[in-house]
Amino acid sequence: MARLPVLALAAGTALLARRALRRRIAASPLWPLPALEEPVSGRPRSRALRLRVARRERVADGVVQLRLEGAALPPWQPGAHLDLVLPSGLVRQYSLCGDPEDSSSYTVAIRLIGAGQGGRGGSREVHERLREGDGVEVRGPRNRFPLADATSYVFVAGGIGITPILPMLRAVRASGAPWRLLYGGRSRASMPFLEEVEKLGGAGRGRVTVVAEDEDGLPDVAAFLSGTPEGAAVHVCGPEALMEAVGAALPPGCSLHLERFSPRARTEGDTAFEVELRRSGRTVAVAADGTVLAAVRAALPDTAYSCEQGFCGTCQQRVLEGEIDHRDELLTDGERAGSMLICVSRARGERLVLDL
Repeated sequence: MARLPVLALAAGTALLARRALRRRIAASPLWPLPALEEPVSGRPRSRALRLRVARRERVADGVVQLRLEGAALPPWQPGAHLDLVLPSGLVRQYSLCGDPEDSSSYTVAIRLIGAGQGGRGGSREVHERLREGDGVEVRGPRNRFPLADATSYVFVAGGIGITPILPMLRAVRASGAPWRLLYGGRSRASMPFLEEVEKLGGAGRGRVTVVAEDEDGLPDVAAFLSGTPEGAAVHVCGPEALMEAVGAALPPGCSLHLERFSPRARTEGDTAFEVELRRSGRTVAVAADGTVLAAVRAALPDTAYSCEQGFCGTCQQRVLEGEIDHRDELLTDGERAGSMLICVSRARGERLVLDL
């Protein structure tokens, strides 16, 4: 009987921690930017910060972690990412995987992706050119994958997809909320932060399921999700096939939250349409298998772009008329009301009018 007050105190502490987590999640992930610049598209974005690569280390086969140091950096919440402006001028997006309470540094981890795997040179530049002591520009942070407010959590990560989920695990564990993780990869040696993830799960508690393909084959997503309680928030980051499997097996009453590696695939139903460039007085044709960006750049070669995958926002343009088929992974609902990323998004009808 003497232990009851202690148990009650522990339960109360866990409840307060969960409430604190919900307050942090409910709070807007926006932050006061140190400086703003107005791009052609009209969307204010943070001016690039110049940081220093304070530490560079290998954290798995083909994965390097960078600790980027600065002073009084803009805050962030789990799920946020940075735009890295590489020395070549390429802009690439990498999830923050460090400690949100650390205002002096940002931490990102980058897997080397070869051209045969769909890589376009950004990760290779990071791996081959960035060294400790180098300066690098960043923009952000920005969060399109925030931790949901829920009574329980399920996480599914594939390979480097663990990076945005890792800070979520730390936050949920600290809150005392129930959680489970399915973490898959090609091999244990290729899976970054595996040791920390397993420690967060705790020995013998069954919170963390690790599936290395070279030892166990592909993960059984449906079996892992079975029995998930109603109201759980399911957060997924990984290859498209993994996210499709989770979506197909999602238990009733659970919410699904995704972070993609690549833009949504084009569909066989895509059709050609026209884009009027109002300020230039030109009209360009976009083929069913083409992009607005390519058509616009044929007429206006100086139109800015970078990632061509709907992640960085460089090609965002204001839409004056027409219905947009948004396929990006960046814009907020408010931004989508009057603008689009022309590298991936399309028209839902026969015509769009851009402020170009």
